[in-house]
Amino acid sequence: MMGLTKMRFLLEMLVPALLTGMLASMAEGRTHYYDFVLKESKFTRLCSTKSMMTVHGSFPGPVIRIHRGDMVYVNVHNQDDFGATIHWHGVKQTRNPWSDGPDHITQCRIQPGSNFTYNVIFGEDQEGTLWWHAHSDWTRASVHGAIVILPTEGTTYPFPKPDGEHLLVLASWFKGDLNDEYEEFLSNQTETTVLDDIAFTINGEPGDLVACDGETTHRWLVDYGKTYLLRIVNAVVNSELFFAISEHNLTIVGTDGAYTKPRVTSYIMIAPGQTMDVLITTNQGLSHYYMAARQFATFDPNITEFNNMTATAILQYRGNYAPPDVPSFPTNLPLFHDLDSGLGFLPLLRSLATPEHPVNVPLNITTRMFITASINMVNYTFEGTEVSHLAASLNNITFMDPTSSILLAYYRHTSGVYTTDFPDYPPSYYNFTGDTYPPPMSALATKVKVLNYNESVEIIVQGTNLLGQGEDHPLHLHGYTFYVVGMGRGNFNNETDPKRYNLVDPSERNTITVPKNGWVALRFLANNPGVWLWHCHFDRHLTWGMDSAFIVKNGETPETSILPPPAYMPSCAVQSSIRLEDFQDSIELVNKINVS
Repeated sequence: MMGLTKMRFLLEMLVPALLTGMLASMAEGRTHYYDFVLKESKFTRLCSTKSMMTVHGSFPGPVIRIHRGDMVYVNVHNQDDFGATIHWHGVKQTRNPWSDGPDHITQCRIQPGSNFTYNVIFGEDQEGTLWWHAHSDWTRASVHGAIVILPTEGTTYPFPKPDGEHLLVLASWFKGDLNDEYEEFLSNQTETTVLDDIAFTINGEPGDLVACDGETTHRWLVDYGKTYLLRIVNAVVNSELFFAISEHNLTIVGTDGAYTKPRVTSYIMIAPGQTMDVLITTNQGLSHYYMAARQFATFDPNITEFNNMTATAILQYRGNYAPPDVPSFPTNLPLFHDLDSGLGFLPLLRSLATPEHPVNVPLNITTRMFITASINMVNYTFEGTEVSHLAASLNNITFMDPTSSILLAYYRHTSGVYTTDFPDYPPSYYNFTGDTYPPPMSALATKVKVLNYNESVEIIVQGTNLLGQGEDHPLHLHGYTFYVVGMGRGNFNNETDPKRYNLVDPSERNTITVPKNGWVALRFLANNPGVWLWHCHFDRHLTWGMDSAFIVKNGETPETSILPPPAYMPSCAVQSSIRLEDFQDSIELVNKINVS
């Protein structure tokens, strides 16, 4: 069976591989083949049983474990009732946007009863922890798993080799059917109808603090006097999380598949989409200790409800001793609305910046963008009725998903799918973080930003307080990592803030939190041709339109150009009754903004 699977993979990929020289790169490392089967599976949590989409019936899903330089093929078979796609979060997919996965950006959904093979191409420098997840509607709530990239065989970590390692995936649990709740969310968008998780899980379990008989809790068995590498993934749908282990410090050594200078802390704050590698030394008394995760909520609780449930797992020492009646709880775990602990954690991390793991921050910037990230309102006509509801936007543009693939339209020079006039600046400047502001209206459009190959890009992302709904926004860029050269609270000052940029050892990320009523400065070199989504990783904000895409043009050689598409791509079909003409009012508003 494995031989037939490999043969199918190779037949699907052989022609483009021969055309582009991929076979030579495949020989540099091992090639791994996986079959992922999407199907409905029943789980009992919070005293009730429900069915949800999974891979192989597991929650979280299977781990992809490779060495740096390896290549991966994943054949996804959809045996579920709904279409889906898979995104390889943080994987650079060099010259290969065809396998990036976001629905209607680089492909359309793998329909029930069909399959699609992803060629997962890692960056040459990627090492550490990444993850994969579904990227259509909110199916990633149950369809996700970790990716572990070990050092190249014959090399080791840039820190003493740990005695062992463990993986923790933090995730959301929705009590009802997620598809039903998602549809309800879409049809009743107001300030108070925000679909949110009702519990968090650690490796699929909510833990001891859930008032439900028969629930299980994840346990991690350790030996005294050892140092372990703990890999943490935040797969939660709509929440940043605090995480801590009772009476144990954490030493951060990596984030988002890149190493960092060691940073000792008693807790971490990790946003959806982010991964973190930490070292823990088991030097406390033989006992049981809670590992706990709770929401870090930066929004106004009077407007948006937050999840006050704390997920727990147990760090359990091996040995002969009387276990405690209740494990000790991490008293250093910050409270839900502790802004100082949450926002103060963000700028602490620095890249390793060694000859083996260098930093290459772009210095001569050729493209500058200033992007406002906002929660606001949008008006449009739906089935003859004027509708107004909450929206999210970048530079007052609420992204409208097309009905076909932007990548395919770009590759085939097909018009009418998107426009290339995403604005580099907001339509007006005001006190972005103040309590008074202009009418908070955005416009629906499918606008992208075009970059020439090898452009040096700087983006300032400014959070706003429109509608009194200033909050964090964890922004994720597909196909790239970027350097976080600056961050601050309040409004960005173009004269003074750049003087404080860190251009020596800034953190390298693929997902970064724009702080509540604050800003972040990012830099990257546009050297990966393709179509690459960037979006808020709070799925409710993504659903409301806080996303866009970069089209990075080909370079001048075949080696700097997009790879040919695979022999088969999932076909596109209209999956919504909403039509382009229904948004005519907002489209006219977009045009007014562009000429003003």
